[in-house]
Amino acid sequence: MLNIHNLSVSFSGEYLFKEISFKLISGDRVGLIGKNGAGKSTLLKLLSKETEMDSGSIAYEKDLKIGFLKQDIDFDKGRTVLEEAYQAFSEIKSLEQKQNEINTQLSERTDYESDSYLELINDLSDVNDRYELVGGYNYQGHTEKILQGLGFKRDDFQKSTDTFSGGWRMRIELAKLLLQSNDLLLLDEPTNHLDIESIIWLENFLKSFIGAVVIVSHDKMFLNNVTNRTIDISLGRIYDFNKPYSKYLILREEIKSQQISAQKNQEKHIQHTEKLIQKFKAKASKASMAQSLMKKIDKIDRIEVDQDDNSVMKLNFNISINPGKVVTEIENLSKSYEDNKVLSNVNLLIERKSKIAFVGQNGQGKSTLAKIMVGELAPSTGNSKLGHNVQIGYFAQNQAEYLDGTKTVLQTMIDSANETNRSKVRDVLGSFLFKGDDVEKYVRVLSGGERNRLALAKLLLQPFNVLVMDEPTNHLDIKSKSVLKQALIKFDGTLILVSHDRDFLQNLTNKVYEFKSQNIKEYLGDIDFYLNQRKIEDFREIEKKDKVVSIKKNKNVDNSLDRELKKRISNIESKISRLENEISIIDKDLHDDYEKTISRDNFFKNYEKKKSDLDFLMKKWEKLSLS
Repeated sequence: MLNIHNLSVSFSGEYLFKEISFKLISGDRVGLIGKNGAGKSTLLKLLSKETEMDSGSIAYEKDLKIGFLKQDIDFDKGRTVLEEAYQAFSEIKSLEQKQNEINTQLSERTDYESDSYLELINDLSDVNDRYELVGGYNYQGHTEKILQGLGFKRDDFQKSTDTFSGGWRMRIELAKLLLQSNDLLLLDEPTNHLDIESIIWLENFLKSFIGAVVIVSHDKMFLNNVTNRTIDISLGRIYDFNKPYSKYLILREEIKSQQISAQKNQEKHIQHTEKLIQKFKAKASKASMAQSLMKKIDKIDRIEVDQDDNSVMKLNFNISINPGKVVTEIENLSKSYEDNKVLSNVNLLIERKSKIAFVGQNGQGKSTLAKIMVGELAPSTGNSKLGHNVQIGYFAQNQAEYLDGTKTVLQTMIDSANETNRSKVRDVLGSFLFKGDDVEKYVRVLSGGERNRLALAKLLLQPFNVLVMDEPTNHLDIKSKSVLKQALIKFDGTLILVSHDRDFLQNLTNKVYEFKSQNIKEYLGDIDFYLNQRKIEDFREIEKKDKVVSIKKNKNVDNSLDRELKKRISNIESKISRLENEISIIDKDLHDDYEKTISRDNFFKNYEKKKSDLDFLMKKWEKLSLS
């Protein structure tokens, strides 16, 4: 598929990675890991041809189609959800434009017998043939089906993308990638801003994807569920193993332990030999033996132990002043976005030193309530009042919108500082791993993780006794997550966290508010207590339970159908189940032995036919079920 050979990239004279080499083949689902700033996003940009390398080469398979999901999605303003999704079909949209141009010319001309008029008709015929060949007559229905599968309602199709949250905009981008029929997917933090339902959908899609996938993610569960290979970028080198994340960590430690043991044994051997050399040197009769031993030492290939980058940021949150007993009081609060009501008659009292988690699916109002509490949004009805001496520190979900890309790291901090702490700016930046020339970097060139670190550093420059943090672990590497968690555990103020990361929330909060159906429900315990009360193992089970309920509802609808229709639907469902099972077996074969599987007679033809048949049956089933 593609071959990377001796690839090197440097910034400001320092190598991100130097002379790295690896191959990607169909069926590879690679977890690309490493510290923030190690070069993960840069490597994806190199593979997608968005940036250039210093040296080395990347050889691509002919006609290789690459889909790239970036950290920060930048949609053109003014497009609807449907219009944005249609951007996946660049050739089709170009052909439509040609059709319109030719038809306009034909309608305006009257020289029906001229050669140029006949030529236009021939051009239109060629364009129409190509349009049909690339699926021009089917793409609209296919797009709507995918969008609905990702949770969009028909009423959403004509809404502007500007009105949707980061998670929903990520779904649109995922829909575009799915519609493009790519051979290679490059996914940079795909689970950021996604609720569990969307993550589960993405996992299932990637598991059945027959091309290659390279994923940058700090979500351990996601990596373990999806990947079959791990590439770790550390100190300019890569470590490449055919193992998912957790198994890779174990293997890496075993290899490192073996290297240390072998290095010690080698060092003992060298020391023993050197003693012999010194001993033989003292005797003229043994001089030749000493020379021989010295040559042997020179030829020894010294064992090196793989080095880890163990540098971590230093983080400590101190409260400014003690607030009153009541931090915030919310009364009869409702919030709507046009016709979409997300919160209804919410009442909430938060007391000093509370540690609270906001959980629930995307679009249920978690971030909305957080923004209302910090004064970024006004409620539609009701009140949100802060208590005595309350000073709020706010960490927003999408830091790109709150940091000025035209400023340097240093300037960003200086502009946020006051007279009392301006002199400490460089020290604060150093504790967040911005050292030397790093402070002169423009914010726009920082990775997502580096931007998050900068936002945290900026946060420390303002006084606060209440911390409101919306998905603070997005983009942060695993070590940085741990440092942040420990700092929040020690924080002596009031903490409100919006998060879907169970590992992060564990032992961090003492109260959970679940957002669902415009309301919130209180659970007086930590995240494990909440999950136990819901009789579930993790956040994913919440989504699965919701799906079961919806299926039951559909069965009630089925009961109203006449017997003949139910029989036809049942027959189609059996065929769908059989095809899904057959495709699942083929996908497993592809994963276990790709070369052997594709060598079967007419493999790709038969495989695509099964998928096409399944797609046809799904449409038929949908039509009958809705009739």
